[in-house]
Amino acid sequence: MDMANGRFDSTAKRSSRRLALIAFALSLAGCVTANPDIATTRSGANGTFKTASLAPVHRKPLPYFRAPHVTQKSFDGMASYYSEDGQVATGAHFDPNGLTAAHRWLPFGTRVRVSDPRTGRSIVVTINDRGPFVQGRVLDLSLGAARALGIQGRGVSRVHGEVL
Repeated sequence: MDMANGRFDSTAKRSSRRLALIAFALSLAGCVTANPDIATTRSGANGTFKTASLAPVHRKPLPYFRAPHVTQKSFDGMASYYSEDGQVATGAHFDPNGLTAAHRWLPFGTRVRVSDPRTGRSIVVTINDRGPFVQGRVLDLSLGAARALGIQGRGVSRVHGEVL
């Protein structure tokens, strides 16, 4: 270094550039993640593993997922209820005492007969929201619908839904 002029000489400049380049490369290395689209299978009698990269999949978001066992006319699964005040996906004000429900893919305004096989009760609800956002559930009922169905104390219950 030439301290009298306050400048670095050429070797010091090169080493500082190298250091900056190495620091940049290491910071990018921290951004790399493992490929989730890798399949590993055991093949042959000797038990060797084959690794194959799968094509990227364009996944739909969870709220619009249609389970393979669900038909257009009926479905079975777990239902919960919600009572937060606010707006629903249709833009209307949420009425917690109404007989409404949220479903992932049924059109808004669809009327569904929801029955609880455990108690034998059934009600008719109107789909006006999207959800539920918890995997494994098929309906989010309003508080009024949960009371009418008798699942308010349980919170979550197995139900059968039939599109009318």
